[in-house]
Amino acid sequence: MTKIISFISRKGGTGKTTNAINLATMFHSLGHKIALIETDNNYTLNTLRKMELYKTGANEHNLFPIIPSLDENAIEEIEKLKEDGLDYILVDSAGKTTDKNIKKLCIASDVVIVPTSLSPNDLLVTYQTVKDLQPAREFNDNLKILVLPNRIHSQTRKETIAQATEELETIVLGNKVPMKNLFVNFSTILSEKEYLPVAKEILEHV
Repeated sequence: MTKIISFISRKGGTGKTTNAINLATMFHSLGHKIALIETDNNYTLNTLRKMELYKTGANEHNLFPIIPSLDENAIEEIEKLKEDGLDYILVDSAGKTTDKNIKKLCIASDVVIVPTSLSPNDLLVTYQTVKDLQPAREFNDNLKILVLPNRIHSQTRKETIAQATEELETIVLGNKVPMKNLFVNFSTILSEKEYLPVAKEILEHV
């Protein structure tokens, strides 16, 4: 059965897109059959994929598809993609989506990932995002909401992350995404091996 993993945050710049594509490329490299839906109408991932195909000459048929969409059309895209027998469908949602579209996406998802740094502003937005997502559990008993510590200084201890996120009342992933250029300057084709521990932990919750 196809599993749906959605990246949601009430704020842009928290790391939804970078983590969605890093997770997608890692899943693909592990042999999973996947697709990624991009609903931000800037279509960063689609543009980058076209550039990479042009520069590398890679065969597009050997890659996972990145589907451009809009938040209001994401559920329709998910239902169509399910017919392809995929292992996972990842959704990179837009930063400014409506309450209605967030609720619909949560109801359709198995796992929702909320990336956040430890800055006071990001934590405040993450807290509100988690609160906004929780009512969807009334319609989706199996929904898991995961907080992913993102852009974390390499010397930051787990205890510090735990203290900063203790009020979120949800699952905070034990693996953090460090503040490194290799995670920001991502590829839509090649996976970043240092992302493997994060991907494996997410798989444990799917």
